[in-house]
Amino acid sequence: MSASPSSTSRPTSLATLYAAAVDWARNDGLTWIYLFKALAACFLALGIAMKLDLPQPRTAMTTVFIVMQPQSGMVFAKSFYRICGTLVGLVVMLALIGLFAQQPELFIASTAIWVGICTAGAARNRNFKSYGFVLAGYTAALIGIPASQHPDGAFLSALTRVAEVVLGIVCAGAVSGLVFPQFAGLQMRGTVRARFSSFVEYVSASLAGRNDRAQIEATNARFVADIVGFEAARSVAVFEGPDSRMRGGRLARLNSEFMTASTRFHALHQLMNRLRETGPSQDMHGAAIAVDALEPYFKEIAPLLAKSGEPVLSAADAAHAAAQLDAYKAELPKRVRATRCALEAHPDAPLLDFDTGAELLYRFVDDLHAYAATYASLAVDTHERERWIERYEPKTNAIAAGVAGVRAALVMMVLGAFWIATAWPSGSTLTLDAAAVCALASASPNPKRTAFQMAGGTLVASVMGMIAVYGVYPHIDGFPLLCAALTPFLLLGVFMTTRPALAGYGIGYCIFFCFLAGPDNVIHYDPSGTINDAIALVLSMLVVSIAFAVLLPPSTPWLRNRLLMDLRRQVSLASSAGMRRVRSRFESGARDLMFQINALAQNEPELKRDTLRWLFAVLEVGNAMIDLRREVATLPADARYAKSMPWRVTLRAMRDALTALFERPREDRFDRALAATTDAIAALQQMLATFAPPREERHQLQRILSQLHFIRTALLDPQSPLEPLMSGRARADGASEKGVRHAT
Repeated sequence: MSASPSSTSRPTSLATLYAAAVDWARNDGLTWIYLFKALAACFLALGIAMKLDLPQPRTAMTTVFIVMQPQSGMVFAKSFYRICGTLVGLVVMLALIGLFAQQPELFIASTAIWVGICTAGAARNRNFKSYGFVLAGYTAALIGIPASQHPDGAFLSALTRVAEVVLGIVCAGAVSGLVFPQFAGLQMRGTVRARFSSFVEYVSASLAGRNDRAQIEATNARFVADIVGFEAARSVAVFEGPDSRMRGGRLARLNSEFMTASTRFHALHQLMNRLRETGPSQDMHGAAIAVDALEPYFKEIAPLLAKSGEPVLSAADAAHAAAQLDAYKAELPKRVRATRCALEAHPDAPLLDFDTGAELLYRFVDDLHAYAATYASLAVDTHERERWIERYEPKTNAIAAGVAGVRAALVMMVLGAFWIATAWPSGSTLTLDAAAVCALASASPNPKRTAFQMAGGTLVASVMGMIAVYGVYPHIDGFPLLCAALTPFLLLGVFMTTRPALAGYGIGYCIFFCFLAGPDNVIHYDPSGTINDAIALVLSMLVVSIAFAVLLPPSTPWLRNRLLMDLRRQVSLASSAGMRRVRSRFESGARDLMFQINALAQNEPELKRDTLRWLFAVLEVGNAMIDLRREVATLPADARYAKSMPWRVTLRAMRDALTALFERPREDRFDRALAATTDAIAALQQMLATFAPPREERHQLQRILSQLHFIRTALLDPQSPLEPLMSGRARADGASEKGVRHAT
């Protein structure tokens, strides 16, 4: 008997509907939940403020939309820094009112300077720490400028304003954390799993030769964005609960170890590519010997990163991979020594190439083992790997941050002078809003566009606010009807904030609709005042947008060149900074600078590609310098290793030459750096030829020699951004490395 068509199609249609419902819940459903939560927090804050008879309940409404985010951790983090910034701004503003209450010019100037300092601090810091500086600046203006009109009641006015702000923060946090919470910590678990798997796949494909240069560049560019985003999420997740805080150190360690492992693998991969692409025919045979000796080890790595033939997915699987890597690492030195002994009998064997490749291989396996072990440790609540003092250290150009601060101070002084000169009733709104928008927009990649979008959103909010205040409010009575009447107006703005292309319009709409049309306990119907305030708001944002476009705009080549110079200067940090935490500072700083440059070059793929090439060059040379410095620092106390010895002098000369080359790349500096590196290799080889150190010391000196040789190959890499600087002599030197390769 066969089933009827209806009986077979019904389960299929139900499964299709269920799949569609699940897909909607994971995408648009989350958006609607966020809309509901934002409105619920807004009305909760409004109702409590009215019940407590606070003077301006709309301030609590505005605060909700400023701190509200889709994820609960973001709300908690933003709220924490907003409270801190608000309290600091309150103290500073009370001091300024006490000093300059009778001198409006001095008060505006001092307020502008404070806002400029805070804006510079916001531009210098990253993530939600910058938000604390933003709030310290514009809260001072928000509280102080209206209070300066009535200095006798400034203290009470400031305290009530702070109470309204804190109420909005508490309501936003409570709704976000209790109503369908979305936690960043849960999202990070998926991120950790996906990143580990993608890195394992990248390593396996690259070792098998399945990745071309374009794929390698795209993968590494994605890794940079993942690293920066992971740190931002981690800084938020610690606010969500004890589970995230107990793993905070391990998550920071995981990010740091991922950076180190990816850098090490890229260095190893590049070295093997250089050996395969050796130029002159008389040396290709020697390079092929080194490649053939090392490649069997590479083929053994990929199986170590799997469990029962399946890729590692969970922390438990990572524990198995870490155990396999640990056993492999323990046997690797003995096996490499045996391979080297066999090569020594070959007259054409490039031992220095082999030593350098073997050293990079061991360090990569060691870094990969540490990365897998930390990932595995996340399966338990507490672990010894939690004790981790290294931290991700973002780098923001100090000059660019100073320019942002000066720009904000100038805008506020100009608009304050206009207010004083014209005695415009809405001049205070004009001035304080400029301070707020300068601070808020300075943290975005394109502040000019953000300020302009906020002006557009505010213009729409002004029209809708007039409709709400003069067309709707007179016809309703009671808090439930007030909430129902406000819902369609606010829903429009909140929905715009969920769309990246409209986020600037949505922020301007939500904040300034509340500012213009947010109800107070006693509503004042003043159409001329509302229109004046709306004009002041839109005008201040347009002035801020023009200031960002004219006064050293962030998207100019000037700023990108400064950031690129900072990226190259990371080599100086790796060469001369204190050894404590130098690697994490170097790794995170370099990637963070590249992330900033890419944010300023959204539609310039050539610039992104050039920046990535510089990142590779900086990471390769900088990490080699850090490894070299660690080896030199741990040499035993012996006269032959003293700082005054010729080989130590050549190392310092090489360090200075490399630093000068990366700071300002020029052909003459490239020649000096290459010559200094060659001299350092020759001096160390000569020192090794004069005596027979103990076995461990000899291995240590050979590791130093390998790092020097790797730096030299990085300088001569034809894919390096330094390649155009090579003189004819340098190209000839790079094409005939036989003497250096066989000198060992």
